[in-house]
Amino acid sequence: MNCVAMEGKCLRDLVQLAKPLCIAAQLEHVRNGPGRPPVYEHWVVALLIMIVVLMKKKSKSAQFRFINLHRKELAELIGVKRLPSRSTYFERYKQAHRFFEIAIRLQGQAALKQKITDATVVSVDKSMIASQGPRWHRCHRKANVLPKGFRGIDRDSDWGRCSHDGWVQGYSYEIVVTATKNALVFPLLASAHTAAARETLCFKNKIPHLPRQTRDVLSDSAYDSNDCGEGVELNNRGQRTGRHFLCMPNPRNPSKGEPQDKRRRIHWHLRQRRIRHFKTQRAQRLYKRRCQTVEPANEWFKEIFELTERVWHKGLANNQTQLLAALFSYQLLIRYNHRLGNKNGQVKWIMDAL
Repeated sequence: MNCVAMEGKCLRDLVQLAKPLCIAAQLEHVRNGPGRPPVYEHWVVALLIMIVVLMKKKSKSAQFRFINLHRKELAELIGVKRLPSRSTYFERYKQAHRFFEIAIRLQGQAALKQKITDATVVSVDKSMIASQGPRWHRCHRKANVLPKGFRGIDRDSDWGRCSHDGWVQGYSYEIVVTATKNALVFPLLASAHTAAARETLCFKNKIPHLPRQTRDVLSDSAYDSNDCGEGVELNNRGQRTGRHFLCMPNPRNPSKGEPQDKRRRIHWHLRQRRIRHFKTQRAQRLYKRRCQTVEPANEWFKEIFELTERVWHKGLANNQTQLLAALFSYQLLIRYNHRLGNKNGQVKWIMDAL
């Protein structure tokens, strides 16, 4: 069975499109810890994970069975002489999420360079997915008590709450997508966490990687913080960047009047200026794009990779790798679709053709 027949006519093109990005991501991926370098390069393992995620092999055992069954064809497709063993694949799978976070950023930069989309306006959002196994009540979790008869609880999962899904025990991912008018919705940055992760802390690490052309950042009230707002609108020297952070004011952060402390007074004035700008007609018109871009993008992504009900794995590291590998694959599908002349985000037909 040749490779094209096995994985579908599009797989070889997708691998060739992803390979340069994975190699470039490896150059930025700093290896930590003692010991000799790994036998298999990070980009090789990343391409294997990408392939099995595209094939929707949900458990790591099913993924490796697919790899082992088509070992010769996959080695030829990737361009290596041999592929990792089962134990090596399982171990490296848990570590690959750091690599995919870099690869997603690089692929976002590639999409902007190729003018596939426009990042003048971007939108950020966190989306939660339920974990596998039974629900572990918060009071039992806090006391580290397992109710009698409970089996298969995912201890790494945690509880989080959002306006769309309510309380969810599981994991989350955060994405920054393009939201410019008439531009293709494309993920630029991403990370994965438990459902309890705070949006303000997760987004803070992405601010330095926002594209240079970005002028407006859209977010919901969960991101209402001085760190996020000033991180977007001010540089390291406290000077204006020309960007605006359009965030719905959080009702849990009411204005209590101008504080007496000089340092707090500066932050208070900056926040009041953001709120005043958010209420302007232009800002309100821009903010409407959030519900037309990042929120539908989350639904499209979950539907394509069958994540609407629950995550694929148990354990934080496993799900971080799967979610980020799926987001990297989603970017890749959009780029490949654009290369074929389709200037839209309808990529499900490519998944069906694999």
